[in-house]
Amino acid sequence: MFLERRYRRSRRWNIQDTIAGYMFMMPTILVLGTFVLLPILYAVFLSLHKVQLLGGIDYEFIGFRNFQRLFTDTRVGIALKNTAEYVAIVVPSQTILALVLAVTLNSGIHAQNWWRILYFLPTVTSSAVLTLIFMWIYNTDGLLNNFLAFIGLPTYNWLGDPSVALKGIMIMNIWSTAPFYMVIYLAALQDIPQKIYEAAEIDGANGWQKFIYITIPLLQPVTFFVVAIGIIGTFQLFDQSYIFSGGTGGPNNATLTVVLLIYQTVFRYLQMGYAAAIAFLLAVVIIAVTLLQRRLFGGERR
Repeated sequence: MFLERRYRRSRRWNIQDTIAGYMFMMPTILVLGTFVLLPILYAVFLSLHKVQLLGGIDYEFIGFRNFQRLFTDTRVGIALKNTAEYVAIVVPSQTILALVLAVTLNSGIHAQNWWRILYFLPTVTSSAVLTLIFMWIYNTDGLLNNFLAFIGLPTYNWLGDPSVALKGIMIMNIWSTAPFYMVIYLAALQDIPQKIYEAAEIDGANGWQKFIYITIPLLQPVTFFVVAIGIIGTFQLFDQSYIFSGGTGGPNNATLTVVLLIYQTVFRYLQMGYAAAIAFLLAVVIIAVTLLQRRLFGGERR
């Protein structure tokens, strides 16, 4: 009887502790459920319906026809191609540039605090403002063409050429996002024990060997994080492309990205169901690329 009463009392305490734990978690659960889980479920619902927005909202169940349409829509292919090209160039470039800047600042250069502020300024500047500045630079009457004309070189229509327009956005984003990842690398560099470098110097290693065989391997978990965040962010390119092209994705769909296509599908063509299907396609691509990158980098090996 004593053991049975003790077991019941212990079970009652466990239930009370569980309830108390869930009560403490309830605010977070409500926020995540309201702003994360419910939108995902609603997006699943939309992707399986044809949504009529004019004259009252009406839902018509069409099954997987929205997803089947993805394979025949040429603009989806163009948007994926542009986005993939953007990711393939921007992510490695901004990662390498961030690492170089972090190593430079960590080397103890003169007035390094001022250099940190100068490097980080593009990151704290509004994305829309940066885009407008670069549009002025790339304009036919802008700074770049004026400089080319001043040194006697021919000018160019940087914003109007489909083969160049997306590259202009790439340059702007590499320049503006690399300082953010630079700060992450800088924190990781300062966490590496100096004794490791001192031991390597005793063994006769030079600066380049220490960088290749000590710094880069020890930064591998940080590099995985930087690349993963970079991939997710670049796949979601929207505002710069929208401002550059005036929302059209031009010239000739050269700056059309997947997120901009989702925006056009909803607000220009009023096809919310099809836009939800494109959004799920984007989510699948991001998850697949992130898992592949995790396999290549090995995640956080220990």
